[in-house]
Amino acid sequence: MTHRFPVKEIALQSGLSTATVDRVLNNRAHVSPQTRRRVEDAVEELIRQEGQLAARGRRVFIEVLVEAPKRFSREIQRASEAVLSEFKPIALRPRFHVFETLSPQDCALELERIGRRGSQGVCLKARDTGLVRAAINALTDRGIPVVTVFTDNPGSRRLAYAGLNNIRAGQTAAYLMHNWLPDDAEAVLTTLSQHSFQGEEHRYEGFSKQLRALRPSIQLLDASGGGGHNPATGKEVAEQVVTQRRIDGVYSMGGGNRAILTALGDMGIQPSTFIAHDLDEDNLELLAQSRLSVVLYHDLKCDMRAAFRQCLAFHGLAEAPSQLESDIQIVTPMNLPADYA
Repeated sequence: MTHRFPVKEIALQSGLSTATVDRVLNNRAHVSPQTRRRVEDAVEELIRQEGQLAARGRRVFIEVLVEAPKRFSREIQRASEAVLSEFKPIALRPRFHVFETLSPQDCALELERIGRRGSQGVCLKARDTGLVRAAINALTDRGIPVVTVFTDNPGSRRLAYAGLNNIRAGQTAAYLMHNWLPDDAEAVLTTLSQHSFQGEEHRYEGFSKQLRALRPSIQLLDASGGGGHNPATGKEVAEQVVTQRRIDGVYSMGGGNRAILTALGDMGIQPSTFIAHDLDEDNLELLAQSRLSVVLYHDLKCDMRAAFRQCLAFHGLAEAPSQLESDIQIVTPMNLPADYA
């Protein structure tokens, strides 16, 4: 593997020993595919964070552990790296651990590995289960702060949550849906990637309560569990809507929107209103094509900046952020944020 970084820097970035990194770089035997991939990822991270290597201040390593489709985890990574220079003279070095699917058991093992290896903090997007909460508490006992991002684990001893107020986001979606649906609307389809993501559950809670109060005659159909991945999400929608000939609106809380539209289209259903979350590559394209009505957006850079700052404040290296809750923005093709225009 060609690279331009010292073995020690790659070891620090990967969280592996220098001996293990040396074995990978020299293509020696007895190296697992996972270890090889971690070293490759570390080199890629160092290339993107090269400006941080020259910083003369204290080095701080923070883990970013995420379960999300690639299209969203890429946005998290970009947002994280975009704010690093703001923390100088501290050399903030995030280490990314991203998974498209991460069971609670595997998430707990990842957090346990981080605890054994050591770190100055963890920014975590994970399912809200007992195993994950216990692993968060174990890190806290080791003096490693955990900040949950985008979705919370409130029953744990996590340090803080940074991200959207998801109940208000759901209420906002219900308000828009109520005003845009025709008077004779019959049914709205809702989709979550996983019911165990507390953030999406809160979106659904806010949406369903508010829409039932505004339009009690509308039926809510749930087609959740596809993980936000297009193939699995499309399958869930096709199975749940097979006997339904009319869907007036869609509120997608967890992605897979291209597959949702395709599955509905295959059944001859064209919803008049489609409300989605986040400006990933799929949603930007669908919004430009007017296949989405609006996207509810929150600035990921603000969220990751707040999460990093909270970890630094725990160690006395920065002031805690004054605000951890993101603003909800209603985005159309006409008012894309500057980073996406």
